[in-house]
Order: sequence, then structure tokens, then C-alpha cells
Amino acid sequence: MFGSLAAVDGIDFVVRRGEAFGFLGPNGAGKSSTMRMIGAVSPVSGGELTIFGLDPAAHGPAIRARLGVVPQRDTLDEELTVEENIWIYGRYFGLSRRVVRERATELLGFAQLTERAGSKVEPLSGGMKRRLTIARSLVSDPEILLLDEPTTGLDPQARHALWDRLFRLKRQGVTLVLTTHYMDEAEQLCDRLVVMDHGKIVAAGSPRELIERYSTREVLELRFPSDDHAQYAARVGGVGERVEVLPDRLLVYAGDGDAAASAVHARGLEPMSALVRRSTLEDVFLFLTGRTLVD
Repeated sequence: MFGSLAAVDGIDFVVRRGEAFGFLGPNGAGKSSTMRMIGAVSPVSGGELTIFGLDPAAHGPAIRARLGVVPQRDTLDEELTVEENIWIYGRYFGLSRRVVRERATELLGFAQLTERAGSKVEPLSGGMKRRLTIARSLVSDPEILLLDEPTTGLDPQARHALWDRLFRLKRQGVTLVLTTHYMDEAEQLCDRLVVMDHGKIVAAGSPRELIERYSTREVLELRFPSDDHAQYAARVGGVGERVEVLPDRLLVYAGDGDAAASAVHARGLEPMSALVRRSTLEDVFLFLTGRTLVD
């Protein structure tokens, strides 16, 4: 166990060695503030925080030396080459030139950037810059890697490429602590997570546990030819376990989505579209907070 954060809205949580632990919530939920406290760069505003069994207020430098940090926005030196960015960062940790160059070669291979080692950073794609930022954060061989919104702004292909790199890191024994407002990212990457809203923890568990606890197996999405979907909510009441009204659709939560769709049609309703899908963490967040994860 690396540490625990106590008295966070009355909930304690621990991050275990070798797992991927996530903070899921919309922008402004308090995720980044929590990460800054874990990174020993912001004072704890309340409660108690220990990392590696140490108090960040008293042992900040010792803690930071064992962490890798991937900030929400890349802070690369775009006038330098790809490999020079890693060299300079490694020197900040007091690593010798020989060790830094060996690590840079290894990390550029891991990040699939070997062929761009001598290229300037500025013209690289967003996905390449993000992989370089992660590679740079690993130069000191950290025990915990903190990732704040690691894939924000990336296209789907770049996001999946980055997920693959993070999966590889976890298999190598690196502990990942990440924030995200993408429910699919949390489901893909996190062994366990907490759901945050307005600076509070509202639920905790594995993605599957949270879905089973707060949602149904399937969801029926209904769209009607109207700007006011609330008028249809009462007419589909009882079809499933509950109904959520969104501006552009109704969500009917049921164990069997196809049976729910048949029941809707049996009531004489003709939606423009009816889609059955499995429940996701976004449904969990909607249940817990009354709004979706979409910013």
C-alpha cells in the first residue's frame, strides 16, 4: 500500500502497489486539486494524506523523487529535440549523462518515438507529444506515475495508442494514479476508482462494481420527435427500473433492453430511434449527480 487520503468527505481510500487508480468526474470536480496534493506540491486543505507512509508537508522532496508526473498540459521544450527533452529532464534528477542517454533510448522505444529522436518537438502531433511527456516522466524510474487528464484533446486513434502504453507500464509494475472525465477511459484503464463531484467523493469501487451497484445491465435510449422529452417520461414509466430525462433523449434502465423496447412499442409509442446498450460509468455518474460527464 502506498498511502491513504483520509477525511475526504468522510471517505478513506488507499492506492495499492501496481494498480491503476482513477479519479472520475467533470472539470471542476476537484480531481486536479487532489492530484496536486498527492504530488506533494499543494498543501492538504483538510484531513490527512500520506504517500509511501510519509507526510508530504514534511517530506515533499523525498516523495517527489519517487513520483513521475504527467500534467494536464504538456510542458515540453519545443525548441529542443525529442531526445534532448528527456536528457534535460533526467539531469534534473541528478542522473549521470550515461544513464540519462541509456534511459532516453529505452523510453523512446517504449513511446514509439525512436525514429523521431532527433526531431524538434514543435511539429509533432498531439499524440506524439503526449507520449513524449509520459516517456520523460519515466526517466527517474518512478514508483508511482500521476497522470492528470492524460488523453484530453487527442483523437480516438491517439487515445488508444496512449492507453496501450499505459497498459504496458502497469504490467511492468508501475502504479498509475490518473484523473479523467472520459468514462470509457476510466473503464479501460482503472482497476479501482472514485467518482468525484463538487470536490467530494460520491462513490468508490471497481468500474464493474460501480455499474452493478448504481445501474442496470442494459440501457434503452429513446429519441422522440420533440424538443421536450420530459412529456414522454410518464408514458414509459414502469417499463424499466427507472427513467432519466436528458434534453435530447430518454434513458430507460432495465435488465433486458430489448424487452423494454418491445414494451414501449406495445404502449403505442413510436420513437424516432431506439438503441439498446450496456450500462457504463456515465450512467453511474448520471445516477449519482443528476448530470452527465459531458462538459
